[in-house]
This record gives sequence, C-alpha cells and structure tokens, in this order.
Amino acid sequence: MGKIIAIANQKGGVGKTTTSINLAASLGALEKKVLLIDADPQANASSGLGIDVENVEIGTYQIIEHSHTAEEGVIPTSAPNVWIIPAHIDLVAIEIELVDKEKREYMLKQALNTIKEKYDYIIIDCAPSLGLLTLNALTAADSVVIPIQCEYFALEGLGKLLNTIKSVQKIHNPGLDIEGLLLTMYDTRLRLSNQVVEEVQKHFNNMVFSTIIQRNVKLSEAPSFGESIINYDATSKGAANYLNLAEEIIKKNTNN
Repeated sequence: MGKIIAIANQKGGVGKTTTSINLAASLGALEKKVLLIDADPQANASSGLGIDVENVEIGTYQIIEHSHTAEEGVIPTSAPNVWIIPAHIDLVAIEIELVDKEKREYMLKQALNTIKEKYDYIIIDCAPSLGLLTLNALTAADSVVIPIQCEYFALEGLGKLLNTIKSVQKIHNPGLDIEGLLLTMYDTRLRLSNQVVEEVQKHFNNMVFSTIIQRNVKLSEAPSFGESIINYDATSKGAANYLNLAEEIIKKNTNN
C-alpha cells in the first residue's frame, strides 16, 4: 500500500514532531509497517526515537541529495514495526543546495519511489517553514495531517499553509489530499481550548479528526528518554489519544 503522510504546519510548537513520532509508533503497535522520515533540520523526531543524531552518516540530507538511496538511510528505532530515515543538522544546507537543481521539488519523491511499497505508512515530519524541504515533503506525500494547537493564535497562518497545499496540488502533486486537521495540546480546563475546538470544527467540519490530542505530561517527557509514548507509558492519556488517531487513519484508508 505504502501511503505517504506529511505532518506539516509552518508554525513551530504545534505538536508536529510529537505527532510524527507517536502516530508512527501507534501505527506500528497496530501491526502496520511504518517508516518515519525526519525532514526537519532540528532532528527532534530522530532523537525522540533514541537515534544519536551526531553520528548519523546517511540521513534525509543524503537521500534528498541522491548521494545515497533511501534504502541505505533506513535504520530501526526503539518502537516496534517502526524504522526511520534520521536527520542531522546538515539538512539546513539542503535548501541552498537544491535551488539550482532541476526538478528540485521532486527529489524526495524520486528517492522514496524505490521503497514506498515496503511499508504500510511512511510518515514525514516536516520542518516548521514552507521552504523547499517542506515543498519536497508535500510533493512526495499522498496526504497531509495538519496539527493545530488549541491556543489563541491557532488559525493564524493556516490560510497560508492551505494556499501552499493548493499550489502544490496545482503544480507538483495533483493527488495530494488533506488527511485531516488534528487539534493538539487541548486542555479541558481552559475555555479558550474549547472555543478553538468549536471554531476549527465550525470552519472545517469533516476535515477535522474526531481524535483530539490532550495536554499530557508523559507526552512531553517521552522524547527525553528516546521513546515514543507507546513505549514510555502505554497507559497514559497521550498513548490512548495517538492510538485513537492511528485507528481513525487506518479506518479512513481502509474505507477509501
């Protein structure tokens, strides 16, 4: 099957990497074969799954640059059924290096064509920007999950991202779907959180996942141990939320 899902939002701190790691781990726990691609120079998805990013020799940079095959960049993670192509700080340079390349938006897509069928899901953790790296991810992806933080400025910048997705659909990837908008960092005690949920659901209706990711201490702690929430504390609210999200995505893709 090999469905490629990009996790994207140019705003930082909305739960992109948390979602990438824990959605991948939850899909793995539900016995799907998953590849996570760290396409963020901060490499948090890599370190969050126990990868020593200082010693990454073949990562996303080499894959996009086509100096190595995607297959060569794949390494196992601490999460069952989850593999990763890790990132390294050198990924910062890729934006500059790709500028003069022909078909520069398609470099990641071409690299993944060779391994797409080996996995049930390929999750791409995008950088918090709308630069060439994110453009490569959106061009390679079948769909995109957009995490939205339940905070005051939640919808700020969303229009810009949706416009970028529209232009990618028009120019580079007509098959790109929006998998769904994912509400993150929800705090039941805050009236504001509830207002944001209502507003997003009112505006975007069926595009919003039923699953809402709640604020959860264990979710914040897990990456410092190099583990997903499923490995770190399978009984936590965070683990339950991400397993629900994985089930929702599997169900949606089985019915399609």
